[in-house]
Amino acid sequence: MKLVKSLLLGSAAGLIAVGGAQAADLPVKAKAVEYVKICSLYGAGFYYIPGTDTCIKLGGYLRAEVALNTNSDYSGQYNVSSQGANGARNRLTNYYTMRAREDLNIDTRTATEYGVVRTFFDGVFSWTTGNYVGTNSTTGGTAYSGTLATGPAATGTSAFNSVGLYGSGSGSVNSTDGNTSGGSLGVYYAFIQFAGFTMGKAVSQFDAPWTNYPGNNFDGLVGGSGTVTGINQFTYTADFGQGITAAFSAEDPTSYMQAGNVNLSGTSGIGLVGGSFGTTNNGIGGSRSPNLVAMVRVDQAWGLFQASIAAHDNHVAYYGANETTGHPDDKWGWAAQLALSIKNIPTGAGDVINLSGVYTEGATRYNFQNLAGSSFSMWGANGGAGTYGSVGFAFAPDTTYTTGTAQENVKTWGFRGAYTHNWDPYWNTAIYGAYAGVSYSANQKTNICAAFTSGSAITGIAPSAGLAGCNPDFNVAQLGLITRWTPVKNLTFSADLTWTHLDQKYDGTVTLPNPQNNVAGAIVAGAGKPAATYQLKDQDTLTLLLRAQRNW
Repeated sequence: MKLVKSLLLGSAAGLIAVGGAQAADLPVKAKAVEYVKICSLYGAGFYYIPGTDTCIKLGGYLRAEVALNTNSDYSGQYNVSSQGANGARNRLTNYYTMRAREDLNIDTRTATEYGVVRTFFDGVFSWTTGNYVGTNSTTGGTAYSGTLATGPAATGTSAFNSVGLYGSGSGSVNSTDGNTSGGSLGVYYAFIQFAGFTMGKAVSQFDAPWTNYPGNNFDGLVGGSGTVTGINQFTYTADFGQGITAAFSAEDPTSYMQAGNVNLSGTSGIGLVGGSFGTTNNGIGGSRSPNLVAMVRVDQAWGLFQASIAAHDNHVAYYGANETTGHPDDKWGWAAQLALSIKNIPTGAGDVINLSGVYTEGATRYNFQNLAGSSFSMWGANGGAGTYGSVGFAFAPDTTYTTGTAQENVKTWGFRGAYTHNWDPYWNTAIYGAYAGVSYSANQKTNICAAFTSGSAITGIAPSAGLAGCNPDFNVAQLGLITRWTPVKNLTFSADLTWTHLDQKYDGTVTLPNPQNNVAGAIVAGAGKPAATYQLKDQDTLTLLLRAQRNW
């Protein structure tokens, strides 16, 4: 037994010795290499791109929202167009519009001997409820602008897609999913900043720092400029210290800043009702000059003050269809805006008041910004005795002219503002409002009212009040209330209720001709409105925007 025990112990000792020798031969685990390093030069969230001295930050948000009582996620029930019968306010109008959106932004910065080189990109991926639009066909029916169709049968090269109702990416209603999963891609910002210069697509230097949002989520606010999806520009910004900066900018107006140049010789009564001036509603020629913008801004602990001016070249093509008809000379318009933000007010920590006011001549988009628009055709059921219903309409281009005459600027003015109160770290509420007005000259009114009082069976509307009831001036008033709840950091739920009032100056009643008689009446056909008598009346609309947003 002693011999067996000795052999077992010896074997165990040998195995331990061998095992120890093998363990000693194993490599030691290497220290982890820090491939991605934090970049603390430009704030939280930046990291060095491996192998470079460039810092990068990724950000964005995911948003789900529904807008009630509108065809548009941007604005209220304002008009009737090829994009939907929003202002018709009948069975062709959406009761709601839903949207899901993912935003992605990429910010890179590199320190150089000339200062920081920065690039910034912001893109959005969206899916939005489509609109129903009239087919203007004698058989009736509607088509869905998001590619689905109802009404007259349509296959292959149908009348629906021949007028572009389906949008991009759809060949016919027989596609596999009607393009409903296609969605859309938008590029908001894409610019380079270097040595004081900004080059690319960025917010206009004319805009107030809060653009369209002094305290709201609602996009259709009038009363100021708001290039919230960026405008191509070449800008130099000078920093004088003590919070004082000034910018000088050349900005591309072609996408967002042209409200139209209208030949009033083509004005029709039915065009007025549709929220335009008729068949020659837009005589804009090719691009000639960028908008020229100057801005000075003072940032202090109490808030900020900003003053900005802009010059806008109104360049028209020809009076008629070709070069031999001649053309009016270019007419420069301009706009001026003042903006004020007051912080640290005694009502609560983080409470703020934002205010701005603007005046324009021949540069309407600096007041009726792109997402609000300057065309209104709003219908109601509340007409007077002997009428089918009511209608309010208005339009504000940049300039007007008649064949053989010079352009004349359209004058507008407006303001907007908001007060935001923080109840606690989780809840805040803002009350906001806006007001904008349009004023036409005596000459412009004479030319517009000649069409307004026409009794033509096709394009006239023969108002009961005659010339005395014609006044194309108008005002738009808006008031809103929004409440936000942030239960956890970067997750916010909000409800935004907005009232919009169109104060139009036309008076009396109008009897509309059958819109099928002439293409000029197609805008009314798209609204599903019959040939009947309507009262000219101010109009109101309410929109409720419910949103959930997670920032990251």
